[in-house]
Amino acid sequence: MIRIGILGAAGYTGGELIRLLLNHPEAEIVFANSESNAGNMVSSVHEGLLGDTDLRFTSEMPFDQVDVVFFCFGHGKSEAFLKEHTIPEQVKVIDLAQDFRLRGDHDYVYGLPELNRDAIINARHVANPGCFATAIQLALLPAAHLNLLKEDVSVNAITGSTGAGQKPGATTHFSWRADNLSIYKPFQHQHIAEIRQSLRQAQGYLDASIDFIPYRGPFARGIFCTAVVRTPAPLDDVIEVYKDFYRDAAFTHYSEQPLDLKQVVNTNKALVHCEKYDNKLLITSCIDNLLKGAVGQAVQNMNLMFGLDETAGLRLKASAF
Repeated sequence: MIRIGILGAAGYTGGELIRLLLNHPEAEIVFANSESNAGNMVSSVHEGLLGDTDLRFTSEMPFDQVDVVFFCFGHGKSEAFLKEHTIPEQVKVIDLAQDFRLRGDHDYVYGLPELNRDAIINARHVANPGCFATAIQLALLPAAHLNLLKEDVSVNAITGSTGAGQKPGATTHFSWRADNLSIYKPFQHQHIAEIRQSLRQAQGYLDASIDFIPYRGPFARGIFCTAVVRTPAPLDDVIEVYKDFYRDAAFTHYSEQPLDLKQVVNTNKALVHCEKYDNKLLITSCIDNLLKGAVGQAVQNMNLMFGLDETAGLRLKASAF
């Protein structure tokens, strides 16, 4: 059994991670850390787990008792935490924040299995990709592989409210979000840098701009993304490259039919579809922001790091209705 510690276990990602790991055949949660909830039942915060576990939150962090630690902190907190705490050399780390996603003076591997599978298998530290970044990269990586990203790429993507975290805010509470739509951080979203990094890795260069407009959606979970690439490449050739690129991917699949969000909600799947209008290639992708966009992908990375079946604990049912 893989012995697991979770830091920041009281938030949306922490709760979703616990839900997955309780049903993972090779996982044992040793501790779920939350300073503000120490001593409380996990199910008192993550109420959907009532009856599934007697686990309690703890303020303790017994790193010597675990094989891997998941960081479910807010962005910027992982690096600060590591400056103040020492994690034993043999303990692997999977960080769900953005602190180590960009290449730099660290040994974290960018944890997108469709791009870096072999490196993840051999990694001690993994930086889990962002949710928007995952959906957009999976839409565009085969196009980059085909050397199609020569002109500026237009991307629109809409996300559910859980992408904003559990702490209530002006743009997350129900009465504002319901029946509403808005954009935020146009052309300036923090995930653009990691998207460009991966596309440059796949294509060898990237001079084109990624013009990304993020939307807040009136639903709880999921990301639906469209990208427009200008290219003379025939659609049949493009589709063949997409199918081949994801032929061995455990969770990413090319769809012959147009997509809808409920095909992926509550699963670790990513679906991709292509259409062509004159010289404009329209690529659609969709994921669940909390699963393939966060903790599902983190568990997928854990499976790879420990030599398990990549799909272990992740055969989940879509919420079709």
